[in-house]
Amino acid sequence: MDVGATNGWRMHEVMPSSEVIALIHSELPLVPLQASNPGETAQRWAYADGSGEVGVISSVTQAFCQDCNRARLSTEGQLYLCLFASQGYDLRSLVRGGASDADLANAIGHIWQQRADRYSELRSQMPADQGAPVKRVEMSYIGG
Repeated sequence: MDVGATNGWRMHEVMPSSEVIALIHSELPLVPLQASNPGETAQRWAYADGSGEVGVISSVTQAFCQDCNRARLSTEGQLYLCLFASQGYDLRSLVRGGASDADLANAIGHIWQQRADRYSELRSQMPADQGAPVKRVEMSYIGG
């Protein structure tokens, strides 16, 4: 999985999740499961014998930007709307400035409504190994 710019990630080294599922299914038959929550990122599969389940997150080969419902807050008070965001939004100054809960909710709502993050979708349109179009946050920094 692409987790940032510092790990040397390359598309040609990715095994698509469909292949992962096919390999597992060849040994342990799988049955697809419906999403349990709106915006769920993992596609889940139950073992046909009922012994458990497995899930795959396919952000690289099957982008789900349009359905994403996640945001992350860094320890420095930056709100990130994407694991691969090129910028965060400053909430720390609002908190330190005495903003009310309603003010914070309004600010977050406005940021969310204006979101245009589509890194995973755009990445699939780039030539293999071209790399990221812009500098982006490292996933480990915002708690991938």
